[in-house]
Amino acid sequence: MRYAYLGPEGTFTEAAVAKLRGPAERGTRSASASGVETVPYPSIGAVMTAVRTGEAERGVVPVESSVEGIVTATVDDLASGNDLLIAAETQLEIEFALLARPGLSLTDIKTVGGHPQALPQCRRWLTANLPAHEWVPQASNAEAARQVAEGHLDAALAGAFAAAKYDLQVVVPDVHDRIGAVTRFLVVVPPGEIPGPTRADRTSLAAFLKEDHPGALLEILTEFAVRGVNLTTIQSRPTGEGLGNYFFFIDCEGHIDDTRVGEAMVGLRRVCAEVRFFGSYPRSDGGRTKVRAGTSNQEFAEALAWLGRLRFGRALSG
Repeated sequence: MRYAYLGPEGTFTEAAVAKLRGPAERGTRSASASGVETVPYPSIGAVMTAVRTGEAERGVVPVESSVEGIVTATVDDLASGNDLLIAAETQLEIEFALLARPGLSLTDIKTVGGHPQALPQCRRWLTANLPAHEWVPQASNAEAARQVAEGHLDAALAGAFAAAKYDLQVVVPDVHDRIGAVTRFLVVVPPGEIPGPTRADRTSLAAFLKEDHPGALLEILTEFAVRGVNLTTIQSRPTGEGLGNYFFFIDCEGHIDDTRVGEAMVGLRRVCAEVRFFGSYPRSDGGRTKVRAGTSNQEFAEALAWLGRLRFGRALSG
């Protein structure tokens, strides 16, 4: 089993892979040690491509930050590339440190690098403590740490655990503005079998508008609302095919095998130009799916049976 992840070594995504693999496999990298190999890739797109081409059986990528929202590179790649299936997710608490080469002090730091999602999570600290710094975005926080080690940057925003990998020092720990910030990571696999329902599931999809018109979003929301399906994420993204062309990335509670979720998707298929299903998989936050009165599988089945009796009776009387 080969895991592709957003690298280089020392990223939060690598830490998420370790969490997904479990305590018995943490710290092992080679296939001979645990039957699992973890391989860093330079970008989210490269991770997705590795799974699509068969270079890796699984890919791990960030998808949502509790501070900055969705990771657009992940969502756009899922929506525009060849089909991939989300098989699992995990959440990781994100704590940033300011890393620099040994001997460098805070007053020496002029350039700071990190993943674009890192800046909003540390902006107030940077403004207060390094007001004259130049921000240099990088493909990942660990890549910023590597650039620091090679002398191209003065400092990086990254996990403190990355310091040892690149012979850096932690100049200041805990530079994040919000304590308890969390990032959600996805495990993507080639299309295949969907994990069975657990009653604590999440379903992810993309709904593409037929046209931009008043009430277009309301039409999408209604398909979920009338069936009692709660949305945990909804984000509009441009398709890249001109102004006014959008799709909505949606996470909802429940599993595609739940009648209410399946019917909502059928409704979306009627009102949207395209619906792309990314998967139904167990939630990692411990939350259980809330089933409102009138929306259970049994109640949908009873309503359908009632309709069948009406149709059958009409046929006999005719």
